Amino acid sequence: MSKFQQEYKGVLLASAIGLFAYFASPWLPTYLNSILAALLLGIVIGNTISLPESFQSGIGFTGNKLLELSILFLAFSINYNHIAKLGAASFAVIAATVIAMVIITYYLAIKVKCPGSTGWLVGFGTTICGSSAIAALAPSITKNKEDVGISMAVVNLFGSIGMIAMPFVLLKFDLNPAQMGLLLGGTLHSVGNVAGSGYAISNEVGEAAITIKLARVALLSPAIIFFNFLVNKNSAGNWKEHFSLPWYLWSFIGITVISSFIHFPPSFLGAMEAVGKVVLTIAMAAIGLKVSFKKLYQSGQKGLGFGLIVFAIQTIIISLLMLLL
Repeated sequence: MSKFQQEYKGVLLASAIGLFAYFASPWLPTYLNSILAALLLGIVIGNTISLPESFQSGIGFTGNKLLELSILFLAFSINYNHIAKLGAASFAVIAATVIAMVIITYYLAIKVKCPGSTGWLVGFGTTICGSSAIAALAPSITKNKEDVGISMAVVNLFGSIGMIAMPFVLLKFDLNPAQMGLLLGGTLHSVGNVAGSGYAISNEVGEAAITIKLARVALLSPAIIFFNFLVNKNSAGNWKEHFSLPWYLWSFIGITVISSFIHFPPSFLGAMEAVGKVVLTIAMAAIGLKVSFKKLYQSGQKGLGFGLIVFAIQTIIISLLMLLL
């Protein structure tokens, strides 16, 4: 039997679920984006229907390969020029927070014994940009796609809660728009969360928050290299092995550098972002089909607790640095 004959059934099933979630997302509640919808739909189908063994190879292939492929398209949205738009003080706060959170995430997940790589992925997604950060880091640190699915669910949940709750909290304090923008852009998980929360307060806060968030997203590449260094520091034979990243990560980093120096047309960037989101949504549908309710319950509990802890720590760090600087 050819490779195609072994895998096409699972690929088609995951693609159908992912595309359904993608095109249905405009009619779903704002907190339920296409990525989370595809994941949840995959989990429900995978746990209620006994899929034949002939589907499993294709489902696994789709979850693995499309997750890697998606980050290449998403890389076009990262531009290092966003860092230049920040003042020195704001950049210092964001850079210091990202470095601190990467270190805290790595060691705290080990300390609290978060199952598998769930803690690392939840913490990294919280630190940078939610689902995209998890998709970028996951292939290089774990082969367990259930951990990826659970992590995605956790960061999307807290991102949605934060988007709704943060404006109410911040308005109770005597903060100017720049300070509100720094807290929102420096803590919330996705660009959509930041935009929704910031513009709910005012246009000025929204613009400030988006600027901070895009600069934070631009730190994704160095953060990936740093996190991989922490994970492999005890197993690497020499310093060169710390830079032995998979091809798709080097490609991801290369695209982000090129995007910072070459002005691509907005239509092209929009197309790359849309394709990347479709590919990631299909990958999440495949990953959802592999997640069992039992594993979701066991790992999800600790993942939720860990997500709340790292989100709180990140907010405290940014608040303290903002007061100091």
